[in-house]
Amino acid sequence: MKVLITGANGFVGKNLIVHLRERADVDVLTFCRGDDLEVLNAKVSEADFIFHLAGVNRPQDPLEFQSGNSELTLSLCEAVKASGRAIPVLYTSSSQATQDNPYGASKRAAELALQTLASEHGSSVYLFRLPNVFGKWAKPNYNSAVATFCHNIARGLPIHINNPDACISLVYIDDVISAFLAVLDGRGGGGPFIDIEVQYSITVGELAVQLEAFRDSRENMISEAVGTGLIRALYSTYLSYLPTECFTYDVVQHGDARGVFVEMLKTRDSGQFSFFTAHPGVTRGGHYHHTKTEKFLVIRGCACFRFRHIESGEFHELFTSGEKSVIVETVPGWTHDITNVGDDEMIVMLWANEIFDRARPDTYAMPVGT
Repeated sequence: MKVLITGANGFVGKNLIVHLRERADVDVLTFCRGDDLEVLNAKVSEADFIFHLAGVNRPQDPLEFQSGNSELTLSLCEAVKASGRAIPVLYTSSSQATQDNPYGASKRAAELALQTLASEHGSSVYLFRLPNVFGKWAKPNYNSAVATFCHNIARGLPIHINNPDACISLVYIDDVISAFLAVLDGRGGGGPFIDIEVQYSITVGELAVQLEAFRDSRENMISEAVGTGLIRALYSTYLSYLPTECFTYDVVQHGDARGVFVEMLKTRDSGQFSFFTAHPGVTRGGHYHHTKTEKFLVIRGCACFRFRHIESGEFHELFTSGEKSVIVETVPGWTHDITNVGDDEMIVMLWANEIFDRARPDTYAMPVGT
């Protein structure tokens, strides 16, 4: 299948091309800003499907709305007719197509041209009235507050907010591309208007606070809930704007005669992750918790874990090593320690179910004993 993408150099176009290149059943043709209409006609004649993403949304002259949106779309429709084939067309319109402004009017006119193509020529037409699209590669300081805020905050630059209570509707680029590919593969439902199923709403002030929390997480090590939904998508987007010199950051390493201890990541409600080392013969621990729980995983070396019930005195001992991945879990009410019983340095991953609080550590010294 040959797929033509107009506006291939734009934000959405670049993401779409990457996804299409991951497939073996698609050849991509492109039409970009500055190409002649003759190029468009030639590529339309080859295409089996058209993603019409080209458009103008922030010109210096408002007349460019008409030439870059409605007139270009009319030219595309004429090229489809000239091909003699009912080539399907997916068009990225805008949620502003319902508004009475030059941009909205030009998008609405483009929609009408495509609907006429569908009724008179038989081409299937799919119209996406997209709200603000965000994700990797969106151009900052152009038309996306998310892109601008991510770019500036990642570089320590100021951001400007006129109305923090202003609400913006958002769709994530991966969700947009997923919907586009569903249409391409015949899974996109009817038409002509199709919505992105997953849409988000956030105020400008809340957006700024969230992105600043991502930035601050490198200092306080507290991760936001980045596994699902809008926060997941915003975090991925924020990271995509990091300059290369910011791909790494330092964390504090605490060291003494026993080895080192490093906290890696903290969460607000799911504990924290760290690792520690121990030299041969070194014992760490010798304490109990009332409520705090921990999980240990020996990555390298050999370990002896010892437990003693603080009330009954019951004793338990076990051995693990880096040769077999075994999680050892501490149990409230049992004092415990870990000893490096091997000949080399031991490395152990550690998860605790809560962030360490020096004011309320829930950690009480008590030797396990023999």
